[in-house]
Amino acid sequence: MADHGTAGRRQERGRVVDHGGGVWSVPVPIPDNPLGYTLVHLLDTDDGPVLVDSGWDHPDSFAALERGLREAGTSVGDVLGVLVTHHHPDHHGLSARVREASGAWIAMHAADIDVVRRTREAEPGVWVEYLLARLAAAGAPEEHLAPLREYGGQALPGRPPALPDREIVPGEPLPLAGRRLRAVWTPGHTPGHVCLYLEESRRLFSGDHLLPEISPHIGLYEDPDAVVETDPLGDYLDSLERIARLAPAQVLPAHQYAFAGAAGRVGELLEHHAARLAELLALITPGPRTPWQLAEALPWNRPWSRIPASSRTIAVSETEAHLRRLTKAGRAEPVPGSDPVTYRAV
Repeated sequence: MADHGTAGRRQERGRVVDHGGGVWSVPVPIPDNPLGYTLVHLLDTDDGPVLVDSGWDHPDSFAALERGLREAGTSVGDVLGVLVTHHHPDHHGLSARVREASGAWIAMHAADIDVVRRTREAEPGVWVEYLLARLAAAGAPEEHLAPLREYGGQALPGRPPALPDREIVPGEPLPLAGRRLRAVWTPGHTPGHVCLYLEESRRLFSGDHLLPEISPHIGLYEDPDAVVETDPLGDYLDSLERIARLAPAQVLPAHQYAFAGAAGRVGELLEHHAARLAELLALITPGPRTPWQLAEALPWNRPWSRIPASSRTIAVSETEAHLRRLTKAGRAEPVPGSDPVTYRAV
């Protein structure tokens, strides 16, 4: 097995890494994104290579995937299947291109397959209108909403995401010849996020669930068709503890670099979210505030004035997920009749 620290330093420079035992990681660029790239993992099986995630759907990204697979001794045309940890476009985006090139199957958890299906079937503008309504209810100012109103009913750019043809069932062994790989359901980042545990080497393909230095985005799951009030942060915290109990020897995440010490990283993330919940509770104890006002008041990785509009939307969604957790725990509640909605401590 490769030295974890060395692998991490090499991966940070955007290079293909051979982790040993028929496992490689290939950095696939994400255009105009500070994350830089998605780590697409290649897993050799007795029937052919399988990918864990695929990368962003862009010509430069596909070219990087092709080069990386050649360096690992295979090609896109040889790929047997794609195991997608979750539906986000930096993980699922190139799945269609891979399937077109090789006839590969695409597998995903049922909850995220449902998201992909509804995204493909939705009329143009439905999701934008829903986002506008959610942001207005959270107290977003008109200058934040105006660009979204101008976007109107336009279709989302790019082609629709590929509809998976296989389902990843948590707990059941995946049918990969010569490998003992099983899925662990880890909702939080998305409702159907899965980690994939390679039992013979105690390695965990963690997707976005567990990253060495980044706390993944945990926002609300709801969409225009939602009928159940979800608790994504509660889901995420439970999922973290599930991975800590698994105690993998090495974590192979979809961003940054491979690392050891999963339990320690889980502890850091649990502490981070506990602190965030305490900060929110302190902010609403003197009096009610909207989610937007709370997001403005919370500390982020840069001042609110320097956060771009798209990231402010994400920040508000994260704030709402934490408010939902406080509400589910009986420590906060929305003020009845408030519009936009405000929250107060209980």
